[in-house]
Amino acid sequence: MERLLTRFPSKKYKYVVRPTFVQIVKKKSTEEYSSIPYLATLINCFVWVLYGLPMVRPDNTPVLTINGAGIIIEVVFITIFFVFCGCQKQRLVIAAVLAGETIFVAVLAVLVFTLQHTTKERSMSVGILCCVFNVMMYASPLSVMKMVIKTKSVEFMPFWLSLAAFLNAGVWTVYALMPFDPFIAIPNGIGCVIGLAQLILYAAYYKSTKRIMAER
Repeated sequence: MERLLTRFPSKKYKYVVRPTFVQIVKKKSTEEYSSIPYLATLINCFVWVLYGLPMVRPDNTPVLTINGAGIIIEVVFITIFFVFCGCQKQRLVIAAVLAGETIFVAVLAVLVFTLQHTTKERSMSVGILCCVFNVMMYASPLSVMKMVIKTKSVEFMPFWLSLAAFLNAGVWTVYALMPFDPFIAIPNGIGCVIGLAQLILYAAYYKSTKRIMAER
């Protein structure tokens, strides 16, 4: 039951961004879409895979498998974004961030497995980092939300992505209560609040977006 509870919304959250990338490929441009949410999600998946390993947190298979799939999906999305961003400076930034994330996780894994010798120690240190990066992932759309308020348009904040983020955070929060895991519950609880804020913004500016797009 726990696996079903987490797998469906998490997969939906990963796949629901497809329309955005189909649009990017068709237009051969990333327009005003930001790469920040996808880079933040990638590092988030990296640290959660580490947390889900049996040597770190036993009996946490859903966390390991879902975030493992998430890494593959995010790499595909970031590659598409890299190809069509049309700005050499932005490409260099994306490449630098990817390299930094990979090196960081590799060093973290080496330190955890060489300096800490019990699953309790490992799950504590990795879990704290998971909290930090999970909050960063959910907070990454804040720049887009700021743009929505400024332009009164939700064109670059897809509804289905916002809804999936809210549902994903909600289900992971419920999962964290069976039994209670603060490292999953706290960041996803915050994610619920941010996801709800995105949905409220969408409802507030949906009509003005249609009007702005019709005037073009």
